[in-house]
Amino acid sequence: MNIQREGMNIKRFIKERKKSGLSQSELAEGICTQATLSRFENNGHVPNLKILIQLCNRLDLPLGELFPKVGVRHTETIEKMNEAEFFLITSEYQKAAELLQTLSIEAIEDAHLMLRYRYLHGFIMLFQHTSSMDTLFVFNQILFEEEDLDSEIFRLLAYTGIGMVYFREKEQDKAEFYFNKVLENIYNYPTKGMEDTWRALHIVFQCSVFYAEIDEIAISNALSHYAISICSDNHVTYYLARAAIQLAKNAIAEKKSKKDILELIYDARAYSKINRNKIALKELAHMENVVESTFEG
Repeated sequence: MNIQREGMNIKRFIKERKKSGLSQSELAEGICTQATLSRFENNGHVPNLKILIQLCNRLDLPLGELFPKVGVRHTETIEKMNEAEFFLITSEYQKAAELLQTLSIEAIEDAHLMLRYRYLHGFIMLFQHTSSMDTLFVFNQILFEEEDLDSEIFRLLAYTGIGMVYFREKEQDKAEFYFNKVLENIYNYPTKGMEDTWRALHIVFQCSVFYAEIDEIAISNALSHYAISICSDNHVTYYLARAAIQLAKNAIAEKKSKKDILELIYDARAYSKINRNKIALKELAHMENVVESTFEG
């Protein structure tokens, strides 16, 4: 009987063989052919269970060490990514960066987790003003992965990040190309859970910021209202404040009445207090002072 190769820790097997000082032919002697062992180590072709047990016994390696721990695999990594993603949402980029630095990339074997790591890493680099070339490289790594349904949201995040990088480099046409590519797909993206909802909100919010920056205020407002509706429909509060802040900024750019602007600021402050978002509250306090001092009643 052949066993499944998915998730098997072949690197651990090779490490133990080398640690024991055995060559492939020495380990295989009397158990299987050297070619069988080579196909296992180099190409992931797992031999039948009887052979694999004998090879592991010769290395004094418990067979269970080669299999993923069902249900608890990557638990610590996932918990750290959850926390880092929350810090990204609340604009605490340094905390997010410090968390990611504690993760070992080499230990992330799951393709979906690697996509998640790269998306988080790319945006943290972007917000911490890392070089554009290095940031683009991280996002492009996502785009070069094999495309499937689970990778779609990460591809949209990568397009968003690339658009943001190009806009930072004052290449508006290139930035708009990527943001348009995102908007073609995000409205029809079927979110599969709370994390997906966060990511969709992140995309919609960053698109809203971009269109405000290029003075397409109507589009920005539509996107901010869309973000608020996503929050409302999915009982998610974390992006309510940021979307409301963007609407207030847009109202200032449109030179709306002081009353209308302050109302938006007060809404955003209420959302920020719910989420204990100190960064947003500080920004809103500054905005309120500016509006009170420069706008007539």
